Amino acid sequence: MGRLRALIVDDEPLARERLCGMLAGEPAVEVIGACADGHEALTAIHYGIPDVVFLDIQMPGSDGLQVAAQLPEEPRPVIVFTTAHEQFALKAFDVAAVDYLLKPFDHDRLMQAVRRAQDHLRMRSGEPVAPAAGRIATPGRLAFRTDGRIVFLRTEEILWAEAADNYVTLHLVAGRLMLRETLGSIEARLGSDHFTRVNRSAIVHFDQVREIQPALHGDYTVVLRNGTKLPLSRSLRGQLGRFIAGA
Repeated sequence: MGRLRALIVDDEPLARERLCGMLAGEPAVEVIGACADGHEALTAIHYGIPDVVFLDIQMPGSDGLQVAAQLPEEPRPVIVFTTAHEQFALKAFDVAAVDYLLKPFDHDRLMQAVRRAQDHLRMRSGEPVAPAAGRIATPGRLAFRTDGRIVFLRTEEILWAEAADNYVTLHLVAGRLMLRETLGSIEARLGSDHFTRVNRSAIVHFDQVREIQPALHGDYTVVLRNGTKLPLSRSLRGQLGRFIAGA
């Protein structure tokens, strides 16, 4: 993919200047503008169509959370919150932010957020995502907000994810978890090292795939170890190669 078109939104001039300076020398990022409030940001996003918005939360007028909530689904920039207040982290889940930077953050932490934004955009466009040189892919823990509580899961506990309207159901080793998120945001958080989308409504864990069976009219069905059968979308037929690479 090309350079990330980045918009910086912060009501503090020094914070805007610092972030612009940190990104200025990065070949992967092009800073297309800087805004001082939420209203200005919404206008800049509408006309500038940035790939990623580094968005402060506490600002006069519309705060960062309100700005993110007003963004259209298409084209929607990736949101990275930059704030000195950690208490808003849970609310960031509600607006599908891909990262949450606590000020003062250093250059390495900023570039981690840039890489996450790149990965999210690649996944959204259907491009393969591979770990960058020097980055070690580890499952770690993921946090999911549901019913006012935070549930922590490891990737190996998640069998597959299923979308229905504005909700996603995570099918787990033990039970299910329903989330008010889009499948796209879940896909970006799960990553492509262990998971792949098989159709517009389902993402599966590689290790849970038991068989790929031929279906009618040249289609295929993915069969999971628990017996679940999912159609493999024609547009995602290239995923077959990933399934059988080690066979």
